[in-house]
Amino acid sequence: MQSLSSELARSALDAAPDAMIIIDATGAIRFVNRQVCALFGYSHDEVIGLRVERLMPERFRTRHVAHRDGYAEALRPRAMGEGLALFGRRRDGSEFPVEISLSPIQSGTQALIAAAIRDVSDRKRVDQAIGAMTRLLSALLDISKLESGAIRPELTDFRISTLFEGLRREFASIATSKNLVLQMNSCEETVHSDPALVEQIMKNLLSNAIKYTPSGGRVTLRGLREGNTVRLDVIDTGVGIAPDQLAYIYDEFYQVGVAGNSSREGYGLGLSIVQRLVKLLNLRLQASSEVGKGSVFSLLLVPGRAQRLPEQAQASAVVRSAPAGRPRVLLVEDDAGVRDATRMLLRVEGYKVTAVASLAEALCSAQQEGAPDLLITDYHLGDGELGTQVIAAVRERVHSEVKAVLVTGDTSTAVKHMPDDPRLRVVAKPIEAEQLLRVLDDLLAGPEESAASR
Repeated sequence: MQSLSSELARSALDAAPDAMIIIDATGAIRFVNRQVCALFGYSHDEVIGLRVERLMPERFRTRHVAHRDGYAEALRPRAMGEGLALFGRRRDGSEFPVEISLSPIQSGTQALIAAAIRDVSDRKRVDQAIGAMTRLLSALLDISKLESGAIRPELTDFRISTLFEGLRREFASIATSKNLVLQMNSCEETVHSDPALVEQIMKNLLSNAIKYTPSGGRVTLRGLREGNTVRLDVIDTGVGIAPDQLAYIYDEFYQVGVAGNSSREGYGLGLSIVQRLVKLLNLRLQASSEVGKGSVFSLLLVPGRAQRLPEQAQASAVVRSAPAGRPRVLLVEDDAGVRDATRMLLRVEGYKVTAVASLAEALCSAQQEGAPDLLITDYHLGDGELGTQVIAAVRERVHSEVKAVLVTGDTSTAVKHMPDDPRLRVVAKPIEAEQLLRVLDDLLAGPEESAASR
């Protein structure tokens, strides 16, 4: 009878739609169903006895051991890594996104952990398609605003090295994932222009360079002084552009080497936006290219009024140049597309915006620029950071109960039952632009003792 029960249990697990793994307290795999072998590419005998960390990318393994030990001390059914992006690793080294549910099992005196693993690649592809459409609409909105004159430059002196550091943080991992070398050759010059709009120009140029450079190539960002000009070069070893095509690269929806009716990566709007921004800032952009060898895009800027200012003095100069009485917003968002779109929206509405991607960058901004009038942060940030942590840390750093907006798609108990905070608004995703602006107006104008919106 016991043998029949064991066979029935195994047959039931093999019939389950998800991959099922049972591990012991040391993390060793003791049981797998047939879906595990199909999903991860191991035979049954190969996977039994392996540490479960072998089924995940190396970058997660050390952290997972601590998480596993923590779960073993408080056994209960739950989803693993809620709010985080989880990945499995096949025997051939390829990765795929997963969702994992954990359940404790008691076998005599031994505590075991059962994990149900589901491949969510198809769902991620749908999410990515939605994200691509969102970026397209955002780009079209940017073009519309530029053409209508809604965006007005805020000219000030800023350091090239500060600009380059922000670009390095954003693009280093992207280049690495494509097996490209990203080289930064900065300079200590200051320039006079709109730092946010110049950053947007350079992001588009870097993004294009990485997209059109094959694996194993190199992308270089270089800054240098030439007489009365500071030149920023983006140099790649990519596919290059034919001489007769250079005149068309700034057209909407044009892409190098992509036929109009074929599948494409992106939408060919980056350089169109760059051209409009260059015109708005009264700058010059030069382009040269050779097929099979790569391209060079050079942005020519005016030197700053005071060269090589110390970093603290430069930060103070930027703050002093801001128009008086204009609300200053610190925006914390790890998704670059969402961050750029939100920053542009707020600037059009008259806010002075500093946009960063992480808790560390938010604290650096607070240290250099002082307390913002408003803090807007996403709830789930990169590396497991939470918006609530950002709010608490920034308030502590500036010794002020800064008014804050927490944007979240999380519906968990932790969000629903956050302590009342009269200076906090919690808004649910997806949030429309007009709704966000109304929340900001209410938070700035309303009495500070009013109840937080939920």
